[in-house]
Amino acid sequence: MKIYLLRHGETTYNVEKRYQGIMDIPLSPKGRAELTQADFSPAVVYVSPLSRARETARILFPQAQQIVVPDLREMCFGIFQGKNFPELADDPVYSAWVNANCETPCPGGESKPEFCDRSCAAFEALVDQAFVERKPQLVILAHGGTQMAVMERYALPHRDYNTWCGPNAGGYLLEADEDTWHRSHQLLLVGLPRYTQKGGSR
Repeated sequence: MKIYLLRHGETTYNVEKRYQGIMDIPLSPKGRAELTQADFSPAVVYVSPLSRARETARILFPQAQQIVVPDLREMCFGIFQGKNFPELADDPVYSAWVNANCETPCPGGESKPEFCDRSCAAFEALVDQAFVERKPQLVILAHGGTQMAVMERYALPHRDYNTWCGPNAGGYLLEADEDTWHRSHQLLLVGLPRYTQKGGSR
């Protein structure tokens, strides 16, 4: 089975390097204009509830039914949401979080381990369901954080969390063997799709 794990298109918060988290930030006009329809047409796309993911899915896969999976939403960054590093640099609470390798809970938000467990539980359930239903492919459109959590835990080759944030409107094509999945929950990275006018698919 092929698994597409894709990230939403560009937003103004991406450009300004702001923590978006669970804020419902839409695609920017530039991000929307850069998107191009994908080179295949799945019947179903599983999406984050946030509009930037859902709008991206509508453009990439206009014929697909969207099924919203709440736990595919981005990490909640609590009081840091909507801000970027220059605005937070002198905040001692933010500095303490960064010095803890961003592992502790964001005040008013999630910790990275909590977020990873949530995202991966949702992903595992979708993979298990797809195997039961004998689907040839599984398409998920969510967020950079979702990608990092899933890829760190399941992807071969193994890499650290922070190396796995794909580009806007891009991400990872994984190959899932049912026996391997049930035995070790490992997935093989086989491609780096990207669906923008300048990026193309590869």
